[in-house]
Amino acid sequence: MPVITIGRQYGAGGETIGAMVAERLGAELVDRKIFEEVAHRLELPHDEVEKHEECGGTFLNRVLQALGSASVEFAAPPEAAAWTPPYSDPTLDTRKAVLEVTQEVMREAARTGNAVIVGRGGAYVLENDRNVLNVFVRASQTARVEHIRQLLGLNEEQAIRRVKQVDGNRGSYIRQVYNHDWLHPAHYHVVLDSGRLGYDRTADAIVALAR
Repeated sequence: MPVITIGRQYGAGGETIGAMVAERLGAELVDRKIFEEVAHRLELPHDEVEKHEECGGTFLNRVLQALGSASVEFAAPPEAAAWTPPYSDPTLDTRKAVLEVTQEVMREAARTGNAVIVGRGGAYVLENDRNVLNVFVRASQTARVEHIRQLLGLNEEQAIRRVKQVDGNRGSYIRQVYNHDWLHPAHYHVVLDSGRLGYDRTADAIVALAR
């Protein structure tokens, strides 16, 4: 059975679907566990690790917050680069340390050969591993906004802003660290629409592909 990575749009249920897949396959779920393990290994408080997870640099965060419900598809000017990618930065700062330990935890999980890894660029970290099934879970913005609105008790405008901000951060993170377009289907073996299929059928489809 391959190791499974699940990339996901915010509000598409990737974490829930990942847990369902792991349970059905008897696999280890590597989701929140990554966050906890990074905090433990670096001896950092959880809030310090959390602000570096799946986010671009601070400049991008400020811009995304300012944009609110506007489009987050933009190109930052070169002089406003938010974060020098770790591979070209010799200084071991907190952001780089979090990234490196995150990647190592995912590689360790993959070596067990029985894991479901959710988010954090798993498809890129393990791109040279042949025994990996890379899945992307998406849904329409309407479906995702409604899910987040109900989940977090937000109004529609707040939910739209939240969805765009988190997705913008995730996309920026992948571009800055791995130089890839997070939403490009060529990075995945399969792209599934949880808004149309529902969580159960999306999980069933992943399980069927893994067996």
